[in-house]
Parts: sequence; structure tokens; C-alpha cells
Amino acid sequence: MLCDDVRRVVYFFLDGSLADGKQKDLRSHLSRCPDCDQRIGVQKRLRNFVKTRLSPVSAPERLKLRVTRALRAICATD
Repeated sequence: MLCDDVRRVVYFFLDGSLADGKQKDLRSHLSRCPDCDQRIGVQKRLRNFVKTRLSPVSAPERLKLRVTRALRAICATD
């Protein structure tokens, strides 16, 4: 894996949705590349900062109902 590859998949890695093989390749690259390792560390800290500072907000019931109806209408036409 190259540095450009790491930049493309960093968010999948941090979300835990990167495939096992790619995750292994990425970890191997990080062990050899201090720049990418630092970049991932910064992204992790930024995500944690945002996650701890923002409170969850629920969508209004009226919006949920509209979205649900729209999705049902789309599914009915497929």
C-alpha cells in the first residue's frame, strides 16, 4: 500500500469498515511510514474531539414520516 492509498481509505479504516486484507496492508504501511501514521493519528483525534463535543440530534417526527413515505414510494416502483 502506498501513501495515496492510505489517504483514500483512511475514513473506512477509522470507521472500521475496511476489509481485513486492506486493513492489514494499511497497518503494515503505517508501521513503515511515520507521515501516514501521524496523519491517521490526527484524524483519530479530530474525530474523537468532534464526537465528544457534539450532542446527538434527532430528526423531527414530521421529517422522519416524510422520508419513510418517500422511501416506500420509491421501493414500490422498483
